[in-house]
Amino acid sequence: MPRLFTGIKIPSSVCDQLSMLQFGLFGARWIAPEDFHITLRFIGDVDEALANDLADGFTQLSAAPFSLQLKSVGVFGSDRPRMVWAGVIPCQALKNLHSSHEITAQRLGLKAEGRKFIPHVTLARFKAGQAGDIGNYLIDHSQFQSIEFEVTSFELYSARASRGGGPYVIEESYELTS
Repeated sequence: MPRLFTGIKIPSSVCDQLSMLQFGLFGARWIAPEDFHITLRFIGDVDEALANDLADGFTQLSAAPFSLQLKSVGVFGSDRPRMVWAGVIPCQALKNLHSSHEITAQRLGLKAEGRKFIPHVTLARFKAGQAGDIGNYLIDHSQFQSIEFEVTSFELYSARASRGGGPYVIEESYELTS
């Protein structure tokens, strides 16, 4: 069974900027820059038939290319940090693309995603209780802002069935067209 999710691949110029943030945190398991992405919809472990249906279903989505920019850093798990991320400046086109992925997934039989959509790029993960000085890291990088980049496609990724999942494999790429 493949473990799948859809996402937006981060261009190499922005990956270079993000990789400059990957230092100074004890216990961090830094994400490889080639695995940087913005998750649109986590799908999970599915059988081959559903994987094929999803791959076909995503071909029906229609969206125009749009621009994104990353800004600042944050953390999930304030009491017990689990991950550090770079945020995405709010963008209606991204919200609309996420919604279309959610609708497609539900139409094909997946349960609704229970978590609020918070677009981000994961920079590092932590084992429970092993995060270094998160507060100072967040302050030091609070002014981070990437260059603006054009989103011209989204991808269907597969991941290893393990914690952290990478390296990720692009199974399909879907162009955005006007």
